[in-house]
Amino acid sequence: MEKAFGTAPARIPIKKAAARAALVDLKESSRALLTECFRQFGIETVLVSASAAERLRQEKFEACVIRLGPDAEAVMEAARTSPSNSRMVLYGLGGNAQEAMRYSKFGINAMFQEPLERPATLKLVRATHMLVLHEFRRYARIPIMTEVNVVSPDGQRIVASSLEVSSGGMSLKSSEDVPSGTNVEISFSLLTLPRVNLRGVVSWRKTKSFGVRFDPADDRRQKVKTWIDTYLEG
Repeated sequence: MEKAFGTAPARIPIKKAAARAALVDLKESSRALLTECFRQFGIETVLVSASAAERLRQEKFEACVIRLGPDAEAVMEAARTSPSNSRMVLYGLGGNAQEAMRYSKFGINAMFQEPLERPATLKLVRATHMLVLHEFRRYARIPIMTEVNVVSPDGQRIVASSLEVSSGGMSLKSSEDVPSGTNVEISFSLLTLPRVNLRGVVSWRKTKSFGVRFDPADDRRQKVKTWIDTYLEG
């Protein structure tokens, strides 16, 4: 008869985090919630405070959450010019989309709104975690915030902010009314992609957002496809 006592308990394997996200200049309450949400997807959070810019130049992270403020630009600059972090997923915290446009040259991928609320925070992490985990081939659209100029045939000009971009089109955030079916000319830049002008058509419209499908006959969209391929494979 086998002994029931004296046997060693089975060791439960600890799942190693598949990626790390740097948390820069965040309040304790924000750090705790973000840590909880990222952990659900196998992403470890690392508190980065002193010498944040220098650390992001030298240490590899898959993502970074940074509070938008006076010191944010130096940290973003350090990340985007670092060979190991130039394509990290960059989250902004606080402010609104318009304020985030001040940092558009750094290609913020997504924004957490303050005060952080668990449902919205978890939803955003769930929507972007595949990029953080480098599951690039399963992700056809790149979340990125940049300023987009939109011109309609009647000469109306609006400034919108991008939400996502793919090789076939992009979704934009704007309170301006641009009806579905409207032909437009859009102009934008994306990190290493210089400003590009494209023809397109508004394919859908929701409250404060709309989608533009690039004109398949516009050869300039190849530049966007090449940039996306490079971004995903880099």
